[in-house]
Amino acid sequence: MSRRLLILGSTGSIGTQALDIVQRSDELDLVGLSAERSWEQLVEQARAFGVDRIALADADAGARASEAWTDGEVLVGAEGLVQMVLESGADLVLNALVGSAGLGPTVATLGEGIDLALANKESLVVGGELVMQLAEATGAQLIPVDSEHSALHQLIAGERAGAVDQLVLTASGGPFRGRSRAELEGVTVEQALQHPTWAMGGKITIDSATLMNKGLEIIEAHHLFGTPYDDIDVVVHPQSIIHSLIHLCDGASLAHLGYPDMRVPISYALHHPDRVDVPIRRLDLAELGSLTFEPPDPEAFPCLRLAYAAGRAGGTAPCILNAANEVAVHAFLQGRLSFLGIAAVVEDTLGQLDARPVRAFESLYEADREAREVATELIADGVAAT
Repeated sequence: MSRRLLILGSTGSIGTQALDIVQRSDELDLVGLSAERSWEQLVEQARAFGVDRIALADADAGARASEAWTDGEVLVGAEGLVQMVLESGADLVLNALVGSAGLGPTVATLGEGIDLALANKESLVVGGELVMQLAEATGAQLIPVDSEHSALHQLIAGERAGAVDQLVLTASGGPFRGRSRAELEGVTVEQALQHPTWAMGGKITIDSATLMNKGLEIIEAHHLFGTPYDDIDVVVHPQSIIHSLIHLCDGASLAHLGYPDMRVPISYALHHPDRVDVPIRRLDLAELGSLTFEPPDPEAFPCLRLAYAAGRAGGTAPCILNAANEVAVHAFLQGRLSFLGIAAVVEDTLGQLDARPVRAFESLYEADREAREVATELIADGVAAT
């Protein structure tokens, strides 16, 4: 039986690879597509896949799409994204949006009891407790798309409750692995965007370079699997062959291995609980020869420490962490902030705003707004510019 699929963020890296999976599948029926502002590419995708409803978060892009494309309906803005979820009739939503903008569609999806393939880690970083409660209340499945969390999802699935002692997330180390803090002074945007393993969007690539991406994944894993922060570890593994591993109570450890290709976890999420063929080369360990591992450097990459601290503080702290990081990364990409300034902005923002309990999604939106204001002021004042 076919599954009706809605893809949010279809013009990004995850979205375009998901369309490759859809094109190869007879079991996925595409019912809608969305993008932030890449309206021309979105219209091309809609025509290619016979979709008659699209959504654009950016109002100007939505207006231009409405003029150029008369084959269907164009929804606009954050409200348009939520409307698309509510009216799509989808059985499964792939949320591949970037940043905290993905939280609203995540809430709408789970609130309707629709299964969610989640590539938007910020939904769980910002609103993890409420999001997981919502999924449990409606019975909707939440399948992670991040390669690390997909690996953990598969590894944990066969284990009884209490058998898993520790989760270990692997990190490539990004383009600056092995550099000291002093050696990170003055690195350029171009250098930071040169990821050694994965081809990703700009924001997530910078997060990988600062190791904030791994910090966000720690918070995500905590919520997805109900694991205490003390039982979640990170190891740098530059070959990106082992995507995650678990340590079991009897001394055994299980790892998920494969060449780095996001179509594998995307296909797993879209077809779960089934598996289908994906054109990926089989792993050849003899050809690889060796796999290496090393601990992360907390002095050179303080974002990892900040994420652990925010996660343990709980409440609105992870939301503040995420919002400040989004503002700081945007400023770095525009040349208004140094690379080391990203962590400084995040730390100073966390220092200025107290973590508050989260009782409703409205408190998260308020914390997000406050954090963005503080981070923007810090950058403008040059307080965290080095």
